[in-house]
Amino acid sequence: MDTRQSPVAAPTRGHRRGWRIVAALAITQTVGYGALYYSFAVLLHPVAADLRTSTAATTGALTIAVLAWAAMAVPVGRWLDRHGGRSLMTAGSVAGTVLLVAWSRVHTLWQLYLVFAGLGAAMAMALYDAATAVVVSWFDSSRRSRAILAMIVVAGFASTIFMPLTGLLNERLGWRVTLLVLAAVYGLIAIPLHALLIRRPPHHPARPAERSSGALRRTLVRAALRDGRFWCLATAFVAHAAAMSTMTVHLVGVLTRAGHPATFAATVAGLLGVLSVTGRIVLTVAQRRVPLARVVAVVFTVQATAALSLPWAAGTRLGAVIAVTGFGIGFGVSSLTSPALLADRYGTTAYASIAGTLAAPVTIAKAAAPLAAAGLYTRTGGYPAVLATVGGLCLIAAAGILARAATPFHRADRPDGRSPIS
Repeated sequence: MDTRQSPVAAPTRGHRRGWRIVAALAITQTVGYGALYYSFAVLLHPVAADLRTSTAATTGALTIAVLAWAAMAVPVGRWLDRHGGRSLMTAGSVAGTVLLVAWSRVHTLWQLYLVFAGLGAAMAMALYDAATAVVVSWFDSSRRSRAILAMIVVAGFASTIFMPLTGLLNERLGWRVTLLVLAAVYGLIAIPLHALLIRRPPHHPARPAERSSGALRRTLVRAALRDGRFWCLATAFVAHAAAMSTMTVHLVGVLTRAGHPATFAATVAGLLGVLSVTGRIVLTVAQRRVPLARVVAVVFTVQATAALSLPWAAGTRLGAVIAVTGFGIGFGVSSLTSPALLADRYGTTAYASIAGTLAAPVTIAKAAAPLAAAGLYTRTGGYPAVLATVGGLCLIAAAGILARAATPFHRADRPDGRSPIS
């Protein structure tokens, strides 16, 4: 076992507190993603119409938010390692609440872009990356995957809950009042839960190495950046993020272009959220018998097969459902795999800094890939090339995971000279 990991599993009281934190974060991530992120897709057209601009120009606001999120990934990770998540996530939820109110008051496109730059920073502070770092710090390797799974399974239903709710509120109240309601819901739930329940884990007095210093964290981050396995993971997760975001944005278009009604296309696309939860549970169960890297590589390969077959399978309703199911089963796999592999490999002392270093290019890929796919669609006049690219990205992700597993260990990989965990 990695001697730098937090010994948080032993005390029963601390164990219970850790699970209370997981429960609180499951709630705040569900509400946070629903109010701060998924509401945009529902309100896109009403906002564009009110601001008298195009949907493409309005969509640029979300791209700005994602880029701001990526820019904040590294400094947020450093803060989490030094100070924990309580003040940061509380501040992020306060900022998110205020910015939802500000969004309800915009009247020009530049105002919308400015608000969304702030929302991107707030999401980096209060959503999944920060929440995962808090959970990782509280649990050892034997319980970590279960704790993360508990949080993200609940949060996986954010779109299922909040997209219909936002649509109903918009229909009855208009988009501006809808945002005020979402701000109230988010603020009343997330701010007190983050402020009152999130704490740093207790540390065992006999293990002074757990008391992280800035110098030790910097050493660990440098060691990770010199580690070939880190770059294998980076390649895998950047490629996978690009594939996932492309499919999220373009799947409805793929299905309608294949001749299906918009209602059917939207319903099938909605399966992705449910399937992401299913995939996470399957992954957790399967890794008890099969090495995690092999399971993930198989899932990514199934996704590649589904994407490559979609241009032909989408011709019928059954074929479309089967192909989307095959792709969707891996939709939430990275969010569970990445924390497990990083924490097991590098420990928890500098986990958030290392994860933030990885999150920055992953988040940029999420922002850039749908725009690149739109350009490819325009250039080729159809979706086959886009889907072939998505399939290729999934294969690259599978190869990156397998390369990570095959890359040999070196004592120099670690600042203390000990062999790392596989």
